[in-house]
Amino acid sequence: MSIVMIDIESDGPIPGDYSMISFGAVIVDENLDKTFYGKLKPISKKWIPDALAISKYTREETLKFDEPKKVMEQFEIWLKENCKTKPMFFSDNNGFDWQFINWYFHHFLGKNPFGYSSTNLGSLYKGLVGNTFKNFKHLRKAKHTHNPVDDAIGNAEALLYMKNQMNLKI
Repeated sequence: MSIVMIDIESDGPIPGDYSMISFGAVIVDENLDKTFYGKLKPISKKWIPDALAISKYTREETLKFDEPKKVMEQFEIWLKENCKTKPMFFSDNNGFDWQFINWYFHHFLGKNPFGYSSTNLGSLYKGLVGNTFKNFKHLRKAKHTHNPVDDAIGNAEALLYMKNQMNLKI
């Protein structure tokens, strides 16, 4: 499996009613130099100002972003070019990030190259240390900026730390 760390930003809590504004992905390897960044035009007239503010974009800016179908097609091509094996979806909050990526892939392309499952980085860490109250975020090197590429890289750094320093088999 090729591990792909993903982070998304949205203007609301669920796909369909609200929009994925941007997402970033990185192939998890020792270099972390294969990244993807997509900015997507809103699909809905609904949006929550506080949710959108996290992305640091205005509604007016997002309306000039790329068509979602085009971005998802480009992401699928990027995955095919950069994953030697079936891509495996990882995220620090897969309950949130997965729902948007999965919905957008199925809605715009009719399929999801990740299949039907994802892995939660936080849960993985909790299991690794045997404590559901522990958090992995101190393992990030990159600053958490809410730029989805930066955040995906920081999460990938944490996963690589778990692999290299904590003997996680991935």
